[in-house]
Amino acid sequence: MKQGILMSNSPYAGTNGQWIARNIISGFFTAPVEALPEISVTDVYFTHERGTYMGLYACFLAGSNYLAPVICGFIAEYQGWRWVFYWPSIFVGCAAVFLFFFCEETNYVRHHVDQPVPARVESSTTSKHSGEHEKSAPADTEAAEVGAVYTKKSYAQKLSLLGPRQEQNTVFRRFWQILYYLSWPVIFYAGFSYGSYLVFFNILNGTASIILGGSPYGFKSSMVGLSYLACCLGVVLGSIFTGRFSDWLTVKLARRNNGVMEAEHRLWPFLACLVLVPASLILWGVGAAHEVHWFGLIVAMCLIAFTNTCGITLSVNYFIDSYRELSGVAMASVILVRNTMSFAIGYGITPWIDNMGYQNCFISAAFIGMACASVFLFMVKFGKTFRERSREKYWKLVQENWEKGMGH
Repeated sequence: MKQGILMSNSPYAGTNGQWIARNIISGFFTAPVEALPEISVTDVYFTHERGTYMGLYACFLAGSNYLAPVICGFIAEYQGWRWVFYWPSIFVGCAAVFLFFFCEETNYVRHHVDQPVPARVESSTTSKHSGEHEKSAPADTEAAEVGAVYTKKSYAQKLSLLGPRQEQNTVFRRFWQILYYLSWPVIFYAGFSYGSYLVFFNILNGTASIILGGSPYGFKSSMVGLSYLACCLGVVLGSIFTGRFSDWLTVKLARRNNGVMEAEHRLWPFLACLVLVPASLILWGVGAAHEVHWFGLIVAMCLIAFTNTCGITLSVNYFIDSYRELSGVAMASVILVRNTMSFAIGYGITPWIDNMGYQNCFISAAFIGMACASVFLFMVKFGKTFRERSREKYWKLVQENWEKGMGH
C-alpha cells in the first residue's frame, strides 16, 4: 500500500533530493521481491528441478522489467507521463487489498523437540528345561507422541500484521552476516555475475529512447515501448535455456562425474553468453552509430534480454547449490553486490556515451562484457576449491543459525 502511495506522489517530486528520498523509501518496501521468491523455490523444489522453476521466476522478474515499457509507452503518449506513475499505484493498491484479505502469513518459529521416548516395553523371558538357552521375545515399542499441539487460527487471527515473535533478536546478526558473506568468493561471484548482466540491461534501457527516438529512426514513445516485445521474447528463450536445458545438462554432467553433481555444473550454459554479450552490444551500439536497419537493433535487444535472464538464473542457482542452508541471508549479500553495480552504471552510461560516442562506447562495453562473462571459467576451475575451504565455517554458521532460530 505504501508503495502505491509513493508511486502516486512520484510526479510531484520537485527536487533531486525529493526524488532520491522517494527512491530510498521505494527500495525499502520493494526489497523482499529480490530474495523471497528465490528462497521459496529453494525450499519447495529438488536440485534437479530447481533450474526449471528458477528460470520461470527469472522469466517473470526480467519479463516484467521489459513488459513495462511496452505498456508505459502508450500511456505516456496518450495519457501523459504522470499516468506512468498513477497506473502502477492503482495496481499496487488493489494488490495490497487482495494480499491483506487472501494471503495469510505462513512464517512460524520452529521449536526443537526431544527424541521420542519409548512409552511401553513388553518383553518376555522364557526358560525351558535346564540346559536350554534363555530366549527373549522381541520388544514391542510404542513411540510416545511428542511436540506441541497447535490450535488452528481463526480468519481474523490470520489477518494480523504481526508475525510470530522470535525468541532471540537476530536482526544485527543478519546485518553482520550479510557483510561477512561478501568475503566468500562464491557468494561474491554470484552477486558480480548477476550484477554484470543487469548492467547490460541498464545500458540498453538507458539508451533505447535516445537511439530509437532519435535520427534516423524517429520512433514515437509508443513504438519505442513496442520494441521491448523483442526483449520479452529473449526473456522467454533465456528462461527455457537456463531452466529445462540447464537441469538436463546438469544431470548429464553429474552422470559423467560418477553420479556426483557439482555446483559448477550450473555454470556451463554461460558459454553462450560469452559470445552473445559482446555480439549484442556491438550490434546495438555500433549498429546505431552506422544507422543499421531498425530490425538489427531489435535483434540486439532480444539477445541482451536473453543474456540478462541467463545471468539471473545461473548465478542464483550456482550460489544456492553451493550454500543452500545459508541461502536465506546470503541472498541479501548477492543482491547487495548486484544493486551496487546497477546503481553505478545508471550514473555512468550518459557521460560514457557523450565522451566516446556510440561506436567507441559500445565497443569498449562489448569487451568489458566479454571479460565479465568469462569469469565463470575461473569459477569452473577453482569454485570447488573455494567451497572446500569454506566447508568448516559454513557448517559452523549453519549450526549457530539453527540454534538462534535463523534456520529456514
